[in-house]
This record gives sequence, structure tokens and C-alpha cells, in this order.
Amino acid sequence: MLACAAWSAQGAPSEKELQALRGRIDALQRELDAKETQRKEARDALRESERAISEANRTLAGLQAQGRQLRADSATIAEQRKNLERAAAERQATVERLLVARQALAGPDVLRAALSGDDPADLGRRLHYMGYVSRAAAALLASYRADLQALERLAREAQAKRDGLRSVEQAARADRERIVREREARRLVLARTSGEIRRGRREIGVLKADESRLARLVDGLGRVLKADPVRAEPFSKLRGNLRLPVRGELTGRFGAPRRASGVEAKGIFIRAPEGEPVRAVARGQVVYSDWMRGFGNLLIVDHGESYLSIYANNEALLKTVGDVVATGDPIATTGASGGNEETGLYFELRHLGRPFDPLRWVKLK
Repeated sequence: MLACAAWSAQGAPSEKELQALRGRIDALQRELDAKETQRKEARDALRESERAISEANRTLAGLQAQGRQLRADSATIAEQRKNLERAAAERQATVERLLVARQALAGPDVLRAALSGDDPADLGRRLHYMGYVSRAAAALLASYRADLQALERLAREAQAKRDGLRSVEQAARADRERIVREREARRLVLARTSGEIRRGRREIGVLKADESRLARLVDGLGRVLKADPVRAEPFSKLRGNLRLPVRGELTGRFGAPRRASGVEAKGIFIRAPEGEPVRAVARGQVVYSDWMRGFGNLLIVDHGESYLSIYANNEALLKTVGDVVATGDPIATTGASGGNEETGLYFELRHLGRPFDPLRWVKLK
């Protein structure tokens, strides 16, 4: 599903503007769908399992973030409880010393003291000191009781955090199991259709159809974004200062023939292990985040000035349409979706809908 929203350094657009723009992009998606060939390719069988894997990974990333926060909260509570226990132990020892002192200075019998002939002033001082000791002991006992209540409260909070963390971990485990099931389903589908995919990959028409499909999407996005121009820091000034979106081996260059088809690549391919973070090359806004035939889980970021960055072949899409991303933000994870046999990232840069060599814009060191 497509949607989009203009963004700016000054603030987020209004909900009315977002709705209007989403409506135009939804219309664009319907137009593209209507132009698609009705013939179903083998790669379409991968769509639902790869979408499910992407969604499960995004959910899992959120659960892991919750778990990290809960563990941090639990550690803070444990430290507070430790400090309170030390303070309570010190107060208890002080109370015990005061009670021993009070016992040693047991209050004198007033009648016996009067008949004994002792100095009345000394008797008064002793009575005054006894009162001071009694009040100090009472205050410390009250503080000690407050510490005990605070310890009980922190113990309840710590237990609640532990229960919450246990729930998050259980949910995370369930999501991991779901991801494994989805990945296994994807492997079965891929194994069933791999022969057809390989045959299709040798056909120039298939690759041209894939590129044409992406070009129509980019052209349509260009019309919509032109109606609502994105205001941002000039992307054109970043030439020579971008970083590649993922670490890996560059195995496909811009303009090089794609396998034996002779069709020139419109982007670059970076081979990388499955699950590596794919990072935004510059600040922008996500304008497409969905599965597309030939490109698998595909994400497109608008950077303003009619510049788009395109990230394909992903295992998981971590951002959704409308999300504003900063330079270096993780936006996806590498994979081999869309029927591709190599894991990694297919990456394009486009201006006014036309692709250009990303390597001329990045720092390779």
C-alpha cells in the first residue's frame, strides 16, 4: 500500500494534507495495478510469505526495544532498592544504639531522687537528655518504617517489570517462531519455483518488465511529489559525501549487464549476509514501502529536489510510508526477496525519474 506526506524542517504536515496526498498516491497505485499484465509470474508466489517475514521482523524489532527498556527500568529499580536497603540497615543500627542508651539511662524514680539529696539541676539535665534520646529514637523508627514501605513498593514495581519483561520475551519468542515458519514457507515456495525463476531471469523481457514496472512507479511518484514538493536540506549538495546504505561486497555496478540478459543495471548490488541493517543515505521521507514483483520488499525515500533513493531485495522493511528518516537510520534489513538468489541490497539513486550512478555520489572509504 502506498501513501506519502510532505515534510519539512519546520514541522509535520497537517492531517488534511496527508489525507489528500495519500489519496493521490492510492490513485497512482490503482493506475499502476491496472496496467500490470494479468499473467502471474512464479515470483508472485513469494509475495505473501516475504511480506509476512518483513512484518514479523518489524514487530520483533519493536518488542526487542521494549525489552531493552524494561531491563533498564528493572536495573534502576534494583539499584534504588539496594540503596534503600543500605539506608534502612544503617537506621536500624542507629535505633538499636539509641535504645541501648535509653536503657542505660533509665528514667529515675522522681520521689526517690527527691529524697536522695542529689542535685536537682543534674536530675533535670538527665530528664532532658532522656527526652531527646526518646524523640530521636521515635524519629528514626518512623524513618525506618518509611524505608520498609518504600522497599515493599520497589519490590512490587520490580516484580511488575519482571512480569512485563517475561511477557515481552514470550511475545518475542512467539514472533521468532512465526518468522522461522514464514521463512520455511518461503523456502518451500522458492524451491518449487526456482526453476521457473532461473528460466525467467534468462529472458530479457522479464528484466525489462521489472525495470519498466519500477520506472512507472517512480514516474508516478514524481507527479505526486511535484504537486506537493518536499522541502528539505538540498540533496544536491551531498554529492561525494553519501555513504553506501549497507556494508558488503559490490558485485553489480551501474550500467553493467545484468547476468546474460544484456540489460544494463540501473543501480548497484551489494552482496551482504541476510539480516544486515540497511541505512538511509540521507534525510528524507518514506514514500513507498511494499512488495513489488522483481524487486521483492522495496522501500523508496524522497529526499526533495526530485531525488529518490531506492532500496530493494530486502528481507524486512522497518519503516512504513510517511515515516521521516534521518541519515543513517535503519530502514530495512538485507535479504533475497523477490526471487533473487543472492542475499544483499539492490540500490538506486534517481533524479527526475532518471537513474544515475550512486558510486559517483558516495565516499567508498
